Amino acid sequence: MKYSTALLAAITATATSGTCAFQSAAITSSRRTTTTPPSIYPTNTALLAATLNDSSTQQVSSPTAATATATTGGKRKKTKAERLELASKGLQVHVIGLSIHHAQVEVREKLAIPESEWNEQSALITSTGQVEEAAILSTCNRFEIYFAASDPHEANARVMEFLQERSGLPVSVLRRNIFMLEGDDAVWHLMRVAGGLDSLVVGEGQILSQVRQCHLHSIEEDGCGGKVLSRLLNNAVAAGKRVRSETAISKGSVSISSAAVELSEHMCMKDLNLPFSEARLAVVGAGTMTRLLITHLASRGLERIAIVNRSMPRPMELQEQFPDVDIEIVLEDGLWDVVGRSDIVYTATSSPDYVIDKALLEEHGQDGGRPLMLVDIAVPRNIGSDSGELDGVKPYNVDDLKAVVAKNTAMRQREMIEAETLLREEADSFIGWRESLSAIPTINQLQERANMFRTEELKKCTRKLSQNDNFTDRELEAVERLSRGIVNKMLHGPMSHLRKAESVEKKQAALSELSSMFRLDDEQGARGRGRRRR
Repeated sequence: MKYSTALLAAITATATSGTCAFQSAAITSSRRTTTTPPSIYPTNTALLAATLNDSSTQQVSSPTAATATATTGGKRKKTKAERLELASKGLQVHVIGLSIHHAQVEVREKLAIPESEWNEQSALITSTGQVEEAAILSTCNRFEIYFAASDPHEANARVMEFLQERSGLPVSVLRRNIFMLEGDDAVWHLMRVAGGLDSLVVGEGQILSQVRQCHLHSIEEDGCGGKVLSRLLNNAVAAGKRVRSETAISKGSVSISSAAVELSEHMCMKDLNLPFSEARLAVVGAGTMTRLLITHLASRGLERIAIVNRSMPRPMELQEQFPDVDIEIVLEDGLWDVVGRSDIVYTATSSPDYVIDKALLEEHGQDGGRPLMLVDIAVPRNIGSDSGELDGVKPYNVDDLKAVVAKNTAMRQREMIEAETLLREEADSFIGWRESLSAIPTINQLQERANMFRTEELKKCTRKLSQNDNFTDRELEAVERLSRGIVNKMLHGPMSHLRKAESVEKKQAALSELSSMFRLDDEQGARGRGRRRR
């Protein structure tokens, strides 16, 4: 597949290692009129920002899902030589994505992918052949594509093409919101994500479950995880579990839902002139976020709440899970009756459209100046920001939770340091395993070279021995077994040394020494000299 020069330039351009700030562009939309500036990405890893000239904003065409499927089915199987070359170069790990730390919610919601479609979209990314392995992680606060490829330029261009096709946004907007990491930085980023250190609420446990689902999907029959990516995701899940069991990083309020409760509790007196304990509460939606929300509300003495949902089964399950809370179930046609008698309304639905906005509030008579707090914890957003233009209405979304969690993050700094030490160990473990793959071609070459010499010498010996009528076929077979045994024992030491090299530097040095010692890079010349000697 051919890519425009501008797009390839965007992918190959990189920022210097360290902390990078991203600037957001205003996005014009028929239903979104405000923008929220992104924050600085809070890690010490190198962030690679795609940089394009502003003139390079044309849409790049992308194959349809049907075409991609056909392309996948017609992929040519790699030859042994190609596989050896690919292994020697190694599949480098990359991640391109955006999160709440540096991307506008308007951009995040345009790229959000339901979990049921993760494998389908991963297959679309890999369908053209530039990307060998891919896995998607799409949550309320982040959208990330992890992928492995031998050619980083072509692979990054393919993923950028996918992002542009899916979002419908020009590259000039995407580049202001995305981050790009490769190699060890990409590995370290995933470890921090799984450990909860990159979350809005440090140490929250929901992200570990989501990374686990990403791994499980990647190894399904229609998944695109492959050898490298599935190993990385599995290591990340193990790392996340270890951090939570060996540190106190997950103690206390550790979810977006808890941050929403803290925000509403903190702002209740200011916005509503009402103690939080006296506020009438309602929530729209009855999924996982609602369950977590009720859990945290119950810990603060919640006694009654109204749940608005499209159907009855899930709210009834919540009634069973929280027998001490008086849960009123209202179907969606009663939404505005509930809004009209509530002080705080939380929204957590999967609806792609606004559930509440200025026009709907005015249409249903909720524009009379009565104090009303709207807390939106969904992505895509359920509440239009224009609802704040009405007197008394105070809307909040996930970006507003940053201030609430700042205090939480500060208190966890000591635990973060301990967690990062553990995560670094797990990252080094994966990196060591990945580097060990680079020894496979050298080991294969060494075995093939030794076997070539053994076969040549055995043929000369066999010709002489076969002239002796006293030698039987069984004895000739014994000579061949002897030659194999000698070669295997001679190679055992060098290959064991190669496999056990502790650091990446030592492994590379061992590979170089063996290649030079056995002249593996000069196999053809060695064969020619062998023929001349004969």
